[in-house]
Amino acid sequence: MFDLKKTIAALAVLGGVAAAMPAYADDGIVRHVEGKFPISTAIEVPAGAATVYLSGMGAPVQDKKADPKSLAAYGDTQAQTYAALQRISDELKKLGLGMGDVVQMHVYMVEDPKLGKLDFDGMMKAYTQFYGPSAKQPNLPVRSAFGVAHLANPGWLIEIETTAVRAPGK
Repeated sequence: MFDLKKTIAALAVLGGVAAAMPAYADDGIVRHVEGKFPISTAIEVPAGAATVYLSGMGAPVQDKKADPKSLAAYGDTQAQTYAALQRISDELKKLGLGMGDVVQMHVYMVEDPKLGKLDFDGMMKAYTQFYGPSAKQPNLPVRSAFGVAHLANPGWLIEIETTAVRAPGK
């Protein structure tokens, strides 16, 4: 006899298993994503892939009339994050890679003096334009975000260090 409660329970378990299954890309890189937050929890890189390390990058000067060591020259956290990610994208393109090839990011942030705290929300608004449901590509990196006391450029609120992978044959 059909037991609706057992069927619903079984479907819930299967749905949970399917949601936790890793995403296999054509390039052999396996990304483990859990939940809806736009990062991977783990990434497996196949043998033969080349690792590409990018130096930490902040935003380029946005306001050329402002002191290049001032916050006014670079904008708020959201603007700086977007500009830094665009700079990373441009650098990857020069190497024949794209944002979908990024496997790891370290995001270093300082307190926004106007807010009196880290602007994690501003960082995420820019980040999700490159990664997540509204982004043009589906690959999510593993990522850590850190609050730090200072960055090398006193006008920066954010600096992003990136690791990408060139899959075999790419």
